[in-house]
Amino acid sequence: MPKLIFVIDDEKNIREIIRSYLEKESFSVMEFDSAEPALEAFSRYKPDMLIVDIMMPGMSGFELCNEIRKIDNTPIIIVSARDEELDRILGIEMGADHYMMKPFSPRELVARVKAVFRRVDGMNEEKTVAEPRCRDLKIYPTQRRVVKLDGESETELSFTAMEYDFILYMVTNKNRVFTRNQLLTSIWDYQYIGDTRAVDDLVKRIRKKLDAAQTAFQIDTVWGYGYKVTDGAE
Repeated sequence: MPKLIFVIDDEKNIREIIRSYLEKESFSVMEFDSAEPALEAFSRYKPDMLIVDIMMPGMSGFELCNEIRKIDNTPIIIVSARDEELDRILGIEMGADHYMMKPFSPRELVARVKAVFRRVDGMNEEKTVAEPRCRDLKIYPTQRRVVKLDGESETELSFTAMEYDFILYMVTNKNRVFTRNQLLTSIWDYQYIGDTRAVDDLVKRIRKKLDAAQTAFQIDTVWGYGYKVTDGAE
């Protein structure tokens, strides 16, 4: 069955261009000219991905991302004419997996869509049944769940698809240091055009959630290089 993608943009020509390129790659597409009907249709059709504009009448793309993240970790790609750094960071904070600025290359958008699906599908087709742990975190790969351990009890933590993939990669490669570029290419199979700040933004968001959950697990910054996680304090 082809993967279903919601395209939410108030510009009809943008929606039609995206639809055309996606359907050429055998994806199924549903179009929406505003966020509210897309949100209403989400639970009924259970799309595999959303491509969302920011500036729309009524509910904004940011608000839609926030509402979706309350109920599901479906991948989200934001496309927007707004190119301010604050907007990009806010998009990541709201749980978007990618942020593309208009005008964009439809072929690049399709490449990002495929990269996200390769990442998600690859994580679902686990090569091992192992349930990796680090400090007080445990990961259930086949269920894409992260829990905090407290004796015999477990508390599930909520992460977006992109955040989950980062944590899983770091935990399964603990005690190793990775540069930002290595993380971008190894985890998400995509080279951000020199913009490694996306990794920093992602780490900040994950750290905020870890702090709120009061976990012993932490992501260490290796200044001038990148990031690592370890089993214990150094």
